[in-house]
Amino acid sequence: MFTGLVEEVGTVERIVRGRHSAVLTIGADKVLAGTRIGDSIAVNGVCLTVVDLPAGRFSADVMHETLDRSALAQLRPGSPVNLERAMPADGRFGGHIVAGHVDGVGTIAELRRDDNALWITIQASPAVLRYIVEKGSVAVDGVSLTVARVEADRFWVSVIPHTAAQTVLARRRQGDAVNLEADLIGKYVEKLTAPATTPPRSSGITREFLTQNGF
Repeated sequence: MFTGLVEEVGTVERIVRGRHSAVLTIGADKVLAGTRIGDSIAVNGVCLTVVDLPAGRFSADVMHETLDRSALAQLRPGSPVNLERAMPADGRFGGHIVAGHVDGVGTIAELRRDDNALWITIQASPAVLRYIVEKGSVAVDGVSLTVARVEADRFWVSVIPHTAAQTVLARRRQGDAVNLEADLIGKYVEKLTAPATTPPRSSGITREFLTQNGF
């Protein structure tokens, strides 16, 4: 589990592509402290498992499903990426619950400066937008942000200078793809309150059956 508070911006050093998969090697510093093979690191909001730890970098496998559902397929050597280690049990919960399981890819429709804030407008699919609520939380490329406004096909977030400086968001341009993960709690609430898709199996006991048998 992650919190959406990016620890550093790393750099993609190498990409080895398979038929439907890839291995990323990412140069980093801070997130390597205490990291071991098998640990999780969020790369632009996607939870990846560390499979190798050469000096000053780490490697992670990216499977077919992840490439299909995220913007990681668009990375190139030299691409900057947001990095966050999994939250320790005794750590501060400064952002919101981020699983690192991307719901979909959005597109930056507009970037606008407003005094010290950077406003970002992101277009998204209805499947993602159904979980985006005004003043709720959303992870954009792994960054925990507060939703300022929502419309039928897009939403707005406002980025403070510190977040812009510590993440890749300020480097984004109109038309860029970004990974989106909606608030996990909303998805669980929907699942638990939805009617069961499989009707309960009938026991065969009816009012007529009970009457006929003396009840």
